[in-house]
Amino acid sequence: MNPETPGKPAGLYIHIPFCMRKCPYCDFFSITDLTLFDEFINALLGEMAPAGNSDLVFNTIYLGGGTPSLLEPAQTAKIISAAYKRFKISIAAEITMEVNPGTVTLERLKEYKEAGVNRINIGIQSFQDNNLNFLGRIHSAADGVSAIQTARDAGFDNIGLDLIYGLPEQGVESWTADLKKTVKFRPEHLSCYILTYEQGTPLDQARKYNRFVPLAETTVGTLFEITACFLAENGYKQYEISNFALDAKIAGTDRRSRHNQKYWSNIPYIGLGPSAHSYIEPARWWNTSNLEEYIRLISENRPPILGKELLTREQQIMESILLGLRTSEGIDIEKFEQRFGSSFYDQFGKTVSYLEEKGYLAAGQARCALTPKGLLLHDSVTAMMAW
Repeated sequence: MNPETPGKPAGLYIHIPFCMRKCPYCDFFSITDLTLFDEFINALLGEMAPAGNSDLVFNTIYLGGGTPSLLEPAQTAKIISAAYKRFKISIAAEITMEVNPGTVTLERLKEYKEAGVNRINIGIQSFQDNNLNFLGRIHSAADGVSAIQTARDAGFDNIGLDLIYGLPEQGVESWTADLKKTVKFRPEHLSCYILTYEQGTPLDQARKYNRFVPLAETTVGTLFEITACFLAENGYKQYEISNFALDAKIAGTDRRSRHNQKYWSNIPYIGLGPSAHSYIEPARWWNTSNLEEYIRLISENRPPILGKELLTREQQIMESILLGLRTSEGIDIEKFEQRFGSSFYDQFGKTVSYLEEKGYLAAGQARCALTPKGLLLHDSVTAMMAW
């Protein structure tokens, strides 16, 4: 498929729902019973067949999870090959695979690359063993270093790393040490997530039982500010609250995640696998989060969809604000007004002025974006934009 094929670029997300061990902070759907792996692959390919009847042109594929690096290279090749057969995929597609340290070898990574993967995202989380133990990770700090070096040796020139900060008792020195070690590897992309206590997770239960004291919000705010400043000084541009890309002048090309940007830009995406979400304006739908049910429904030639919704105009407006303000570029005023047929400032001018006075927003004729101070308080600020 020629990358210039007419059509709005779309994203294809494929959820691999298996983990060696479930991390106590994670609320994404995954299971540790690997006995259904082969049945899942067959069901996934079955789900692709009807989903492929679309006019969308996909320029990104993202294998997420769970732990996609539990896939055998031959299984990965089978999935990617099937996607190319059943969807309109650009030959220049960004194909990302999430991998966990401790689950990959040089040979395995080379074979993933041969299968078509051209971007690797490694779940490092921390370069300190005490932090990894708290987070329940199966790998050590040494395993994390090895995974990065091995990915380079395998020929990957587009590597993203995930880090988590805001852990109990974590201070400036500890988090800065992780950042310093990270930039030494010069990854093309970084995702730095603040630890959250998602309802129903074991970590949230431990918090409720006072087994540890969460880090003070003021300290978390300090670490957030340090993250943006330190990475900027080391050549990384913040393009979303938690995401940073190596400056294109250094990297030689734009290294922002093409796939993840779709989630913040009203661009269609199709999700395959249990719990995966899909969006084509104005509709959103999501699959069952039960693997056995997912397999059964597809075996019966039934869609594995658990629910769907049609967004109202008001919901679409608020989502465009919520998601647009996650990015450093903010809301494109002209595009907003073309899409919704109304004046942005007529609707939100008073609130924007108030938030500007507080130092949370920077607004102009072309764009409205959060300041660094505002990004930290994104949820509170965007809630004030609702009417």
